[in-house]
Amino acid sequence: MDFSTKKQLHIAVFPWLAYGHIAPFFQVSRFLAQKGHRIYYVSTPKNISRLPKLPPNLSSDITFIPLSLPQVDGLPPGVESTSELPIHKVPFLKKAHDKLETQFVEFLKSSPQVKLIIHDFCPYWLPPIATQFGIGLVFFSIFNASSNAFLGSPSDMLGGSRRSPEDFTVVPKWMDYPNNIAFKLHEISSHRECEDTITDSERCRTMLLNCKIIAVRTCYEFEPEALRVLSRIHQKPIVPLGLLPPSLSSIQDKGDENWEALKKWLDTKQEKSTFYVALGSEVNLRVELMHELAYGIEKSELPFIWVVRKPPLVEQQSADNIIPPGFEERVSNRGLVLRGWAPQLKILAHSSIGGFLTHCGWSSVIESLGLGKPLILFPVGSSDLGLVARLMHGKKVGLEIERNDIDGSFTSDLVAKSIKRVMVDSEGEQLRTNARTMKDIFGNMELSNKYLNEFTRALEII
Repeated sequence: MDFSTKKQLHIAVFPWLAYGHIAPFFQVSRFLAQKGHRIYYVSTPKNISRLPKLPPNLSSDITFIPLSLPQVDGLPPGVESTSELPIHKVPFLKKAHDKLETQFVEFLKSSPQVKLIIHDFCPYWLPPIATQFGIGLVFFSIFNASSNAFLGSPSDMLGGSRRSPEDFTVVPKWMDYPNNIAFKLHEISSHRECEDTITDSERCRTMLLNCKIIAVRTCYEFEPEALRVLSRIHQKPIVPLGLLPPSLSSIQDKGDENWEALKKWLDTKQEKSTFYVALGSEVNLRVELMHELAYGIEKSELPFIWVVRKPPLVEQQSADNIIPPGFEERVSNRGLVLRGWAPQLKILAHSSIGGFLTHCGWSSVIESLGLGKPLILFPVGSSDLGLVARLMHGKKVGLEIERNDIDGSFTSDLVAKSIKRVMVDSEGEQLRTNARTMKDIFGNMELSNKYLNEFTRALEII
C-alpha cells in the first residue's frame, strides 16, 4: 500500500471496561494499525494484560496507555472490569471510570499528535475535552444496528415517549418495518441494577450528539432496515464496521492439553449431536434458576458441554452449589461440565457440535453463526441481550426459550423442548438450514475486511 499519498492518523481508542468491549476495540485497533495508522489503546493495566500479544509487525504501531483506576467506595480493590463484579456493583465501576478524566487529559497533553478518539458509550465527560484539544470523536457501538435503533434518537433517550418500564416492552414506532425488537419486563428491571446516577442513556446520548461518525458492529447483508432507521434518526454518518468475526487461525492454533482432552471427548460424539452451553463471562444466574436450567439440559437427553463460570470473588454464594447435587454423576455418560474458562471457538468449530445454548451476547452469536451453528436463545443478564434474542428468533436462526415476561422464570421442560427442537426435531430443520447459510455472512473474512476498509476511509476523510 502506498502511504506516501496518505496522512498517517494518530488515533486514541478508549473502550468501556468490559471484555465484550475491550476485544472488538482491540480488533479494530489492529486493523487500523495494519493500514499504517498509529494507535494509542487506552485502558487499565489489568485489562491491557488480558489482550492477546501483538504480532511483531504491529508492535511499534500500537502503544498501550495504562491508566490506573481510581479507588471508589463500594468498588472492591483490584477490580478493573465488569466480569469481576456482580451486576449491582457495576455502578461503582462507572464512577471509577469517570474519575479517569484527569489522567486522560494528561495523556492528551503529552500526545498532541492525537487527532481522533474512537470511544465507547461511557465517557460523557469527553466531548468538552475533545473540543479543547481540537480532536474529532468517533462513537464505536459494539451493539448491532437493531439494538442501537431501539434506543432511538437523542431526544427519545432523554425520555421522549418512553416513561415507564412497560414502554420498553413494545417495538418503538420509529422501527417502521416488521420486527419484534423489544424488551421483556424482567429484562428492563435487571438492567436498572447496573445504572449509575448518570444513566447509560444519558451517557450514550451525550456521546451520540457530539461524535462525527457512529460506527456499528454489523453489516448491510444482515440488517439493512435497522441501518436505514439509524441514519434517519441520527442524521449523521452511520458506518457499519462489519461483524468482526474472530480469525479462524485462533481455532487452528495447536492448543493446550485442556483442548486435547476436550477434542478427544468430542471426537467420540456423532456429527451435530452435541450442544454447547455457555452464558458469557458476566452472567450470574440465581442458584434456583441455574438448577432449573440444569434439569432442562438433563431432560433433553442429548450430549452436551456446559461451561460454568465461577461467580465473581465478591459474590457470597459458593461456587459448589451452582450445579444441582448429583447432576454431574447422572449425566456423566453424555455430558461434560467445565468450570472456568474454555476454548469456545474451538468447541463451536468441532463437527460434533450442532447448536449453542447462549446468553445472546453479540460476540457469542457472531461466533456461532460464523460457524453455521443454530442458537438456543437464553438471554440472561443486562444490556441488549434480550433484543439480540428477539432479533435472532425473528430471523429464524435460533429459538428463544419461553420465560415468564414479568419475573423471567421458566421451566426445565421448556428448556428441554427448545434444545430438542433446535438440535433434532423435524420442525427445527429450517432453523438449522438458516443458521448454516448465515455462515456466508457471519464467517466471511473478506466481507468483514471490506467493511473495515470503508471505516478506515471514513476516518481518513474526517
